[in-house]
Amino acid sequence: MTLGEMLAVLVAGLAAGAVNTVVGSGTLVTFPVLLATGLPPLTATVSNAIGMTPGSVSGAIGYRKDLPGRRILLYLAAGATLGGLTGATLLLALPAGAFDVIVPVLVALALVLVALQPVIARRLSRRAERRDGGKALFAGLTLASVYGGYFAAAQGIIYMALMGALLDEPAQRRNAVKNVLVAVVNTAASAVLLFHAHVAWPAVALLAAGSALGGQVGARLGRRLSPAALRLLILAVGTVALVQLLLR
Repeated sequence: MTLGEMLAVLVAGLAAGAVNTVVGSGTLVTFPVLLATGLPPLTATVSNAIGMTPGSVSGAIGYRKDLPGRRILLYLAAGATLGGLTGATLLLALPAGAFDVIVPVLVALALVLVALQPVIARRLSRRAERRDGGKALFAGLTLASVYGGYFAAAQGIIYMALMGALLDEPAQRRNAVKNVLVAVVNTAASAVLLFHAHVAWPAVALLAAGSALGGQVGARLGRRLSPAALRLLILAVGTVALVQLLLR
């Protein structure tokens, strides 16, 4: 990489780390930059997954005061680990472009859930069906983690949509859980990809440095947002992500 390309990757990592911590979809910032440096799509995907892991961990640490009880966190993290390992395995086994159709559909459905979240929450609350999410939340987040281990774009938005509909927790606490799950998925996926795919280590190092700093920046900014502002930001970023995915 040239000096200019190295700087672009570093800045993209910083921006993506902040965006991931607050909303999600940071991969839509870093992935095009990695491709622009000349990396093949698979190498870019693998390098991005490994390089953005420190940013996910950094964001989770930044939100540590908003985390719920350890029991539900470990319960959901177990599903995220399984999903991340499965998604990374699929990335290595399936032909490129296998998820090109389903990814935009998932993102679109997640945006609808986010937009309708207040209505869904009120109705489920009246029917006493909305508590800790139970098996439905575990299954949904595990499946979302499979997608995250395969290609992480808008993964955080899908998490927030599912938790907003099924989990009785404040928005910032759900965001804290989202950051932990993203960190778990990225770590699990990286453990698989690290030994079975080509990695562009200079890009990984630049993304790691940028995303770690961006994760802290995102945590400081995100924790100041009201639930309504956070939902609007998710919808805005998610819409941009959906358009970009459809135009790929």
